[in-house]
Amino acid sequence: MYRDSSGRALTDYPQPSVAVDTAVLTVPDEDTRLFVLLVRRSVEGEGSEWLLPGTFLHEMETLARAVGRSLREKAGLTPDVTPRQLHVFDHPDRDWRGRVLSVAHVAALPWREIEPVLATGGGAVCVRPVDEVRGLPFDHDEIVGRAVADMRRQYLERPDPDGLLDEPFTIRDLHRLHEAVEGGLGFSPDTFRRAMLPRLKETRRRSEGTVGKPAQLYVRR
Repeated sequence: MYRDSSGRALTDYPQPSVAVDTAVLTVPDEDTRLFVLLVRRSVEGEGSEWLLPGTFLHEMETLARAVGRSLREKAGLTPDVTPRQLHVFDHPDRDWRGRVLSVAHVAALPWREIEPVLATGGGAVCVRPVDEVRGLPFDHDEIVGRAVADMRRQYLERPDPDGLLDEPFTIRDLHRLHEAVEGGLGFSPDTFRRAMLPRLKETRRRSEGTVGKPAQLYVRR
């Protein structure tokens, strides 16, 4: 059996549990705000509470697999993306159940992937605007804040890096999405257009079924 320089085996040290918690962010089709997905959890003797989907890490399981399992089992999601790691929450008192480290993640998903689970979740899944999320258990308020900040950094210079929009799209559609992600504090339409055009490729198509002159359609470079 392996022993370190102090003569201790790994089993001689405290063994905290490891969990994963994931902030799933999205922008609804008919809204101009950034939302986060929450799941309902039963609390013995206290009814229920809303929180981020999460789970404990199983033996011989990777963090990525644990995240995928938690999204599938808790929220009914099977996203075709790899969530980004955000931060490790390790305060000794963060979980009343015992010593638990949480590795927080963020995943930005198109509304088309979120909407079906809301319809079939039986009230166990919901979405809320990120600016209205308060009082979640554990460190989940802070996880949401970090997830939003991470996503906003991703969207500062690149056109929809998470692929929330279906291609092709108009500059107006792209600007609306970025405004939602950035909380309405983004560039003016003209400034945004100049910043994003070098990172887009024109298609041979224009928008249809809209009022006024059809708009040029683009894809990401």
